Amino acid sequence: MTEPVIRVAGLGKSYATAAGLFTALKGVNLEVREGEYIAIMGPSGSGKSTFMNLLGCLDTPTCGEYWLAGENVAHLDNDSLARLRNRTLGFVFQGFNLLSRVSLQDNVALPLVYAGVDKEARRARARLLLDKVGLGRYAESLPNRISGGQQQRVAIARALVNAPHLILADEPTGNLDSHTSEEIMRLFNELNGEGITVILVTHEPDIAAHAKRQVRFLDGEIVSDHLTEHAPC
Repeated sequence: MTEPVIRVAGLGKSYATAAGLFTALKGVNLEVREGEYIAIMGPSGSGKSTFMNLLGCLDTPTCGEYWLAGENVAHLDNDSLARLRNRTLGFVFQGFNLLSRVSLQDNVALPLVYAGVDKEARRARARLLLDKVGLGRYAESLPNRISGGQQQRVAIARALVNAPHLILADEPTGNLDSHTSEEIMRLFNELNGEGITVILVTHEPDIAAHAKRQVRFLDGEIVSDHLTEHAPC
């Protein structure tokens, strides 16, 4: 069996607050194999977003260990961690996080700037990804010229521009109506069908139903982890 793309062991996260120490995660253990499609679920305050931030290397754990693509994250310096994150992970957020004064094509190309890719190559790659999500004709438009659902498609194209192994999506349909949400989820389904590992945080059962595995958090712990009817036999 291949090495998990993600493995966490005893992962915990605590914060100092005015009321004392608050433990957001309590010794979480989880493995994610390449090509999986996982929904992270749970009520507000359950620890799911904290867990996603740790998976995305946007925060550091208080205890435990995290291996990403076979690398122990705690053993990497900042430059090595940035390289691992950039080649392995793509991020999709609830708020789209597009630059308002920059064209859609340049928004998608932005991660390639940090990767040192030349302008011609990164614009070509960005246009290819915009075509993939059905928005190639809007490449030179600004984000305020398109709908929320289209903006999220641009955000997904940006997440794909470095050809990551894994997409992390935090409430990707939270700002969208039900019809548009289904369109976005069909796109995630297609990406997973192409072999990309997808992990998404959601509190909506109808969104989680698209995943092949559901992991539920409560009070900082995993309380259930099961395959869905979409999972292959």
